[in-house]
Amino acid sequence: MREPLFVKQNAEKWSQFEQSATTDPDEIAERFIKITDDLAYAKTFYPKSKTTTYLNGLASQLHQSIYKNKSEKSNRFITYWKYELPLLFKTYQRQLLYSFIFFVIFCLMGILSAKYDPNFLRLILGPEYVDMTNENIAKGDPFGVYKDHNEFLMFFYIGTNNIFVSFVMFVSGLLFSVGSVYFMLQNGLMLGSFEYYFFSKGLGAQSILVIWIHGTIEISSLIIAGAAGLVLGNSFLFPKTYTRLASIKKGAKDGIKIVLGLVPLFIIADFFESFVTRHTEMPVWLSITILASSFCFMIWYVIIYPNKLYKNLNSHGFEG
Repeated sequence: MREPLFVKQNAEKWSQFEQSATTDPDEIAERFIKITDDLAYAKTFYPKSKTTTYLNGLASQLHQSIYKNKSEKSNRFITYWKYELPLLFKTYQRQLLYSFIFFVIFCLMGILSAKYDPNFLRLILGPEYVDMTNENIAKGDPFGVYKDHNEFLMFFYIGTNNIFVSFVMFVSGLLFSVGSVYFMLQNGLMLGSFEYYFFSKGLGAQSILVIWIHGTIEISSLIIAGAAGLVLGNSFLFPKTYTRLASIKKGAKDGIKIVLGLVPLFIIADFFESFVTRHTEMPVWLSITILASSFCFMIWYVIIYPNKLYKNLNSHGFEG
């Protein structure tokens, strides 16, 4: 887009932001997000123009409005969770969909492989785990593995491992997105064969009620981490109107924001796995309540709310 057209399309909005001051933190956050998007575009295509200088100044003013005193530092945290992360989910909804599809396909591959190859379970899950679980099933406690370790040690180990895996899935997107797909393949095969194993033992329903207490948020977060890797990889493969370097920088910045947003989700999932899942005797209604709440939250925060937020911003003139 030529600079005069870019200015013409946005001049009225910029003027409104500059002349109509507001103290409402939500509106300031909306303005800041929009201006920074325009500034990023201007820096890419008109790096030395007066338009870029003007937008940089306007962005600085809004930035100061958000961070002008200590009590308002929390606004950055609120802005991230209320606006930035949901809007990133909306922006990259296609990558989220692709990641979900990849994961489901790989899970199905794991189920079929475990069904038709007797050695596949031991190959994927490890012979020690399979033997241990067989022993637990014989003892009448098929999910005893969740009771064998100290809760706090489990929480620390599982939490750090899941967060590490999510960052690896993201960074591996640098390998033309193939790296992220590979890690989705690994995790999908494991999950599919894992669930097939319990269903083949007649413990399918029980495995869902027990394992998916933590698995709902954990697996959803891994799928999102895979999508972040696709964002990074696709920014190199398909720069669109950006230069390749500018596209990679944008993809890396957006991808890391998404992955950082998964940290609290993994902490919640790890808390469930370490402190709640071990109580396999809990009432069915309680297990279903936790499962349904986790599922509804992920659907709402990743899909429903981002689309609603995007429409609301558009209706107020903050078109994406």
